[in-house]
Amino acid sequence: MKLASRMNNLGTETAFEVLVKARALEAQGREIVHLEVGEPDFATPENIVNAAIDALHKGATKYTPSAGLNELREAIAKNVSVTRGVPVNPTQVVVTPGAKPIMFYVLLALVDAGDEVLTPNPGFPIYESMIRFTGGIPKFYRLREENQFRFDPAEFLSLVSAKTKLIILNSPHNPTGGVLTESDLAVIARVATERDIPVLADEIYWRILYDGKHHSILQFPGMLERTILLDGFSKTYAMTGWRLGFGVMNETLAPHITRLMTNSNSCTAAMIQWAGVEALGGDQTAVAHMVEAFLGRRDAIVEGLNEIPGMRCQRPHGAFYVFPNVSQIGWSSRKLADYILNEAGVACLSGTAFGEYGEGYLRFSYANSLENIRKALERIRAAVLKIQD
Repeated sequence: MKLASRMNNLGTETAFEVLVKARALEAQGREIVHLEVGEPDFATPENIVNAAIDALHKGATKYTPSAGLNELREAIAKNVSVTRGVPVNPTQVVVTPGAKPIMFYVLLALVDAGDEVLTPNPGFPIYESMIRFTGGIPKFYRLREENQFRFDPAEFLSLVSAKTKLIILNSPHNPTGGVLTESDLAVIARVATERDIPVLADEIYWRILYDGKHHSILQFPGMLERTILLDGFSKTYAMTGWRLGFGVMNETLAPHITRLMTNSNSCTAAMIQWAGVEALGGDQTAVAHMVEAFLGRRDAIVEGLNEIPGMRCQRPHGAFYVFPNVSQIGWSSRKLADYILNEAGVACLSGTAFGEYGEGYLRFSYANSLENIRKALERIRAAVLKIQD
């Protein structure tokens, strides 16, 4: 069967490929510490689970509007209005099965073949994959370790051209845990308003922040109508497998994103949307406890990695990833990640899974227990010392 040529432009998410390799080793009897997948190890809060069960018992098994249940769209609009400090109406909200569809739909709706999209590098690999698949050209703005994995404003501005049709930003950031400052966002907001360029703001990790307060580009003058906010429930509420996300955008774009939803997914499962209503409106204690636990894990893994010869690791300000520099070990990132999996039994990702500027780095997710993190650190240290003997 001959595939369409566009399939050559479609990438993947390496975390799932490494997970398959790790599972294969486990099937052989190996014990693997999983630090590869960005998935909280906490259970979904009980009140959210019960809301979905209750919805099922009440018959929430039918189609819903493609843009989402009115009750959930209202809850999202209210939540975003309060947390970002901008007025949002339910008509600006589109609910999707996970947050990835918002990325895809926005690119399909706004980017023609040959258009340029500014996107972070290292960055979430699906950005580049979807840009290329839709015919766009990714233009990478580099996130630099020496700048706490933020971008250089002059370098960013030099990439903007008449062909720039979309800017993608992600803060807090995957894979580095970096957080854009208010002044960073001001640079993006200024060029977006001056040149009338839409911005896709991926804020999926905004609740997982350890220092200061979250700043959203939505809050800048002129950006409410130019920003597509991407958010969801997977990370904040430990609902990765539930697949529930949403986009907030201007009322002109929302119907087109909804049409793409109608053509591809019809709608998001009703009982899961009712769980989302409870997640936003219910007790938030579990979220606070989870973030507090991540903070302790962050400090433990940063300290441990910095004690391993040849590694240096910055302390991330958000999300649940570390991105240590391993260039002094002298191996490529991919080779080292494979070695750590096979020799140490610790699954992690090569920095190059997140773009060319990820060479010389590894990504570890600390969405795992302190016990497992400490076990992983001991194993990694022993494996790295073998290289250096």
